[in-house]
Amino acid sequence: MKIRFAPYLVWLLAAAASFGQTFYGSIVGSVTDASSSAMPQADVILTNLGTGERRTMQADGSGNFQFVNLVPGQYKVEVEKAGFRHFVREPITVEVQSAVRIDVSMQLGDVNQVVEVTAQTPLLQTQDASLGQVVEARKVLESPLNGRNVFGLVALVPGVVPGGQSGTTPTGANPFAWGNYQIGGGQSNESAAYIDGAPVNTAYDNLTSLVPTQDAIQEFRVQTNNLGPEFGRLAGGAINLTTKSGTNAFHGSLYEFLRNKVLNANTFFNNKAGVARPAFTQNQYGGNIGGPVRKDKTFFFFSYEGFKLRQGASYTYTVPTDAQRAGDFSNVRNSSGALIPIYDTLTTCGRLGNPACATNSSGAEVISRTPFPGNIIPSSRIDPAAKVMTNLWAHANGPGSPFTAVNNYTANASVGGDNYQYNGRVDHSFSDKQRAFIRYTYWNNLNLPIDPYGTKTCVDRCTEAFNTNQAVIADTYSFSPTTIGDFRIAYLRFSYDRTPLSLGYDLTQLGWPAALNNVVAFRVQPIPLVTGYNGVFSTSGTGSTIVDRDDSYSAAPSITKIAGKHTLKFGAEIRRLTHNYYQQNNPSGSFNFDSNMTTASPFAPSGGDGFASFLLGFGSGGGLTMNSFVAGQMIY
Repeated sequence: MKIRFAPYLVWLLAAAASFGQTFYGSIVGSVTDASSSAMPQADVILTNLGTGERRTMQADGSGNFQFVNLVPGQYKVEVEKAGFRHFVREPITVEVQSAVRIDVSMQLGDVNQVVEVTAQTPLLQTQDASLGQVVEARKVLESPLNGRNVFGLVALVPGVVPGGQSGTTPTGANPFAWGNYQIGGGQSNESAAYIDGAPVNTAYDNLTSLVPTQDAIQEFRVQTNNLGPEFGRLAGGAINLTTKSGTNAFHGSLYEFLRNKVLNANTFFNNKAGVARPAFTQNQYGGNIGGPVRKDKTFFFFSYEGFKLRQGASYTYTVPTDAQRAGDFSNVRNSSGALIPIYDTLTTCGRLGNPACATNSSGAEVISRTPFPGNIIPSSRIDPAAKVMTNLWAHANGPGSPFTAVNNYTANASVGGDNYQYNGRVDHSFSDKQRAFIRYTYWNNLNLPIDPYGTKTCVDRCTEAFNTNQAVIADTYSFSPTTIGDFRIAYLRFSYDRTPLSLGYDLTQLGWPAALNNVVAFRVQPIPLVTGYNGVFSTSGTGSTIVDRDDSYSAAPSITKIAGKHTLKFGAEIRRLTHNYYQQNNPSGSFNFDSNMTTASPFAPSGGDGFASFLLGFGSGGGLTMNSFVAGQMIY
């Protein structure tokens, strides 16, 4: 267990603002007269154009003002002082973790006269030394994304290098692909991701456990270098996303994105084997709505998205022929068309009561065996367990390569899965001094098993199910115009289950003792690894079972104090991560078979076949993985 308390203190000059691990932005500036002299005590009013939230403060003795902890959105700044015209500037766009500088030059005149400025928000961020880029709302919503994975837009930021499978749909992908980015020269999967200031990385190898719906995200910022002291536990950059919130106007949308196989071509191997064009249907649909519950006070936003992918992937393997399954190897040949003889292991000279071996000129024995008559293994010699397990291979549906019959099986297997996500958020303004929000997200992701043989064997993995729950509560309170407090708590649970299709396999059908059914936990079919015929079989895919539960608790209080030209920000983050993990790769055993047991000599191999060794039950090795339990906790 690792315990670390993470306080931080930021002291910035010239009314600069720093925001880390939150999605808030800020507006800073100064008020001067026509001669560029500072105007102290000018009244500055800030209004959120979406929600009507209003804040007021007076410029300090040097004419400086600053509004911090602002929810990203559109704002209006007004400045008033007796003897000067009323100043108005809108819209001012505040982006996630950005500090916008608005300097105001007041003009002499009556306060009822208005100077209205509609210039765009400055793009140059002079208030923050961190290096990064904001991907704003329109780009998030309108960018074409396959599977609409919002993390795919991270690659738009300079200094970000995407890794394998990143940016694609999360369904069907390895879960570690969801955050597979190198940011600012750091290692892949070692950056930090936050949604509304709440962390989504788990203790399970820093896995990014939540991929938010594209339509639920307002914008995000990627910081690639020179991050503030609030950040920790990363070896790269930080991705900070903010979700949409309701406003005083109702807004909503419905959508559906459909792709299918109509314009797709068939694969070369499918055409060669006469297999039809694989299926492909990708359907993504959903909707969102947001608006006021009580105007200027309470707002809501809700989104739902569903995703279904059914894709036929083409697989080509070498499987034993029907003759081989019965022990007939009379037509097993090499690439030149020559017969490959199968030798009887039990006839090894000098062993098992057989006559002594011949010797060479140096007197060393020369190991030899006798081939099976007609290259056929008698049915009485076929191992009972092997006879049952021959059904794990699919039957050949093509001739394969000339003579060798290599790649004699081609089929389409279903690849893909389903996922759906709910997002709900409520914002409430208690008063001019206090506002808060709460958000809850539920994400369910299912990866379908890939079973090309149709025999409950799997490529890489069988069924995978992921569930993520996240809840965030944030409260911002202005003790005074120059002292602002922020408190945020969050909880996340990530669940991951991998389940073999053969779970609960009855080992007695192999002729094994019934007692093994009670001894082997999470028992599955044994895994035969046969040289030349491995196909889909692997110790980490066919029979792998995973049960994982990860929890993340976080609390992050902070206080921002504006003192003249200086801004002090201090606070702490306390995070508790738990990791409970179980994995069992081959609880019923994996068994290796090669050609050495059916060659003329194990020391000078000639002839032989791995599947013949399998039928005889003569293995070259194997293994059994015991239960693997991991439990850990970090508090820091």
